[in-house]
Amino acid sequence: MTNYVTQQHHEAAVAALKRMISKNSALSDAAPGAPFGKGVRSALDEMMAICAELGFKTYEDPDGYYGYAEVGEGKDIFGLIGHVDVVPAGDPADWDTDPFTATVKDGKIIGRGAQDDKGPSIAALFAVKALMDAGVHFKERVRFIFGTDEETLWRGIAVYNQKEEPITHGIAPDAEFPVTYAEKGLQQSYLVGPGSTELTVDAKSAFNAVPAKAFYNGPKLADVKAALDDFGFKYETTGDGITVLGKSVHAMLAPQGTNAVLRLGMALSKVFPDNDQLGFIGKLFKEDATGTNVLGDVKDEASGHLTFNISSLEINAKETRMQIDIRIPVTVDHDKLIDQLSKKVTEYGLTYAHFDYLAPLYVPEDSERVKTLMRVYKTLTGDDTQPQVSGGATYARTMNQCVAFGAMLPGVPDFMHQVNEQWELESMYKAMDIYAEAVKEIVGD
Repeated sequence: MTNYVTQQHHEAAVAALKRMISKNSALSDAAPGAPFGKGVRSALDEMMAICAELGFKTYEDPDGYYGYAEVGEGKDIFGLIGHVDVVPAGDPADWDTDPFTATVKDGKIIGRGAQDDKGPSIAALFAVKALMDAGVHFKERVRFIFGTDEETLWRGIAVYNQKEEPITHGIAPDAEFPVTYAEKGLQQSYLVGPGSTELTVDAKSAFNAVPAKAFYNGPKLADVKAALDDFGFKYETTGDGITVLGKSVHAMLAPQGTNAVLRLGMALSKVFPDNDQLGFIGKLFKEDATGTNVLGDVKDEASGHLTFNISSLEINAKETRMQIDIRIPVTVDHDKLIDQLSKKVTEYGLTYAHFDYLAPLYVPEDSERVKTLMRVYKTLTGDDTQPQVSGGATYARTMNQCVAFGAMLPGVPDFMHQVNEQWELESMYKAMDIYAEAVKEIVGD
């Protein structure tokens, strides 16, 4: 098996990733030509510039919704679908380094987007560049497609699908190796209820992250501290209030995290027992990130258990509002589940409000595409890990015959959506080798 990726490709990929990390591409206010903020558009511009420098034909949507880079000829298109936006970095003081200045230290590259998804996109891009440099001929067009709001509502990739010809097949380098053949349905919603004149809470986080912190400086602060102590929940005094502490993980892994918002909600419910909306957290939901207390034991053989993340709690005089992120097993009836949830929350004075839904992805394990990718992966790694199911949502579910493939190898620590996001360079280089061989196997002559 030919080693297409060289040290020069490694060095060039790291340099390109540094350029991408330097762009703060978290969602921000829209501007002309930048529907998701100037930072996101700047990152898209930078990615298109990198692709052009490598010899790809590029096209950037003038309205700033997407871009793509292509090499090869033919009617069919093999797509590699990634995204240039990132989740917010949070408080920079929590990072050991500047989240938007890539730092290479101890064999790792550190910065927001290193794992999700700037690093994997760059790894796949330079893997194909290595094939180009080796003179590999592509029997199909190889097209890199870059979305711009994957971390929120996927509007960028929706515009791409409206305007551009569909791919024939492809991969999304935005998950873990080996192959993710099934992705759970993703429902993001709000639970909304009446406001309160008794207390104010402003604990916000992204839909798709388990919150690591929740601040409170309202009335009965001493009682709230006592309740937290009774539960054994950690917190620290912050100025004139307290910050409840948890452990952040991606929402798809919610049971593995510690949800600071839930812990604050449970303490507040104990101090304000007549508040029905807080009772939804404190009396019913508690810390059950599988949603069993609310929906029962929801799971299937194909994709495992449902996960349920409450990522924010806002209470003011006008309303109470919670953000929820639910990852639904692939064979579970979505509409029946949401109907059940809608009825249940009314018992606590809450109303269910839809925000966004992504249908599940399911490609059979015995499909030719999955078998090919698995063969390449096993040959290059010797690893017998089987194709897997994910609670995460990737762009793979938006395209024809597409699955998520890498770029995180088994055992690589997960820093997606977390402080000090980082990727081991040796792992990145191995991913480049896998991508190069996979693309050569699928579309190389």
